[in-house]
Amino acid sequence: MTTYSGSTDFRHDQDDCTGILLVNLGTTQAPTRPAVRRYLAEFLWDPRVIEIARPLWWLILHGVILPLRPGKVARAYQSIWTDEGSPLLSISEHLSAALQQRLSERAVRRIEVALAMRYGQPSIASALQSLRERGMRRLLVLPLYPQYSATTTASVFDDIANVLRAWRWVPELRFIQHYHDHPGYIEALAASVRAHWQRHTRADKLLMSFHGIPKRYFLSGDPYFCECQKTGRLLAQALDLDDDQWRLSFQSRVGREEWLKPYTDKVLTAWGKEKLQRVDVICPGFSVDCLETLEEIAQQDRALFQSRGGGELAYIPALNDSPAHLDLLSDLLLQHMQGWECVDQAESLEARQETQRRAQAMGASH
Repeated sequence: MTTYSGSTDFRHDQDDCTGILLVNLGTTQAPTRPAVRRYLAEFLWDPRVIEIARPLWWLILHGVILPLRPGKVARAYQSIWTDEGSPLLSISEHLSAALQQRLSERAVRRIEVALAMRYGQPSIASALQSLRERGMRRLLVLPLYPQYSATTTASVFDDIANVLRAWRWVPELRFIQHYHDHPGYIEALAASVRAHWQRHTRADKLLMSFHGIPKRYFLSGDPYFCECQKTGRLLAQALDLDDDQWRLSFQSRVGREEWLKPYTDKVLTAWGKEKLQRVDVICPGFSVDCLETLEEIAQQDRALFQSRGGGELAYIPALNDSPAHLDLLSDLLLQHMQGWECVDQAESLEARQETQRRAQAMGASH
């Protein structure tokens, strides 16, 4: 039986708002083995991420992965850790704060932005509670995954649904599923590449590396592979690249199962053997830089490319909290808020006070 929370959900005198929930994947709270173990235990137990029978997967996870992998991952985090902590979290916090200011300047109705991580902290539950306490009655969710996958976007939906199912008064809900082909997204990516070329000149090849998923997920109906391909094609068109000047690949595979191909490390190995002198790598599926971009691409894969005979590998940063990214996200959010009409705050306050007086006359406590 579900116990519904929030005895003070409904108040006649409350100033309501539209809540924006930004959700990123998550990160360990510290670059230590125990912290990484806690994070991996939560992340890898999600059935959206690992589609294996739970009893068998529990044995693999707790018998093999969690005893062995956290130490290696902790060392990787240590190589990118900053004074502000995890780059993914600190940059996401800057992005959230800047987006709050940008939306407040562009909208009349009060908008409140909260940041959450699907795994780790701040949790989706705590971010939703923060918005609830600020008077949220309309909720727009933006998972910071440009390309849809059940392993990411759908998992965010699952967790939000699990939280809201215990609320007595559920907010009006909208959910941005993807923006892999949004013109503003493509142009922001293209502008970042052009800016890199202007500073460093164009490399021999541009590699667009996306996070991988098991191939069987794609064969079961996950559209992620197709959306990555479309993003790559549109970005190449925006940059006027010929087919032999760029390639798309997939990184971060684990285990023995076949994942989406071609694999990023295999492509860079081949390019190294061809003695390419300069390669640029961009990761369009990552909205904010993280372990997979700053350590895997900029450190591991750079070393791999050079060890096979290649020259320089330059990683082009994610959009992060850049003005172009803020423009894109604010436009995207305002587009999806259409129909949630703006109201004059002074009139709204007067109307709320009158409603409260009528309610109290009928016996309401607030």
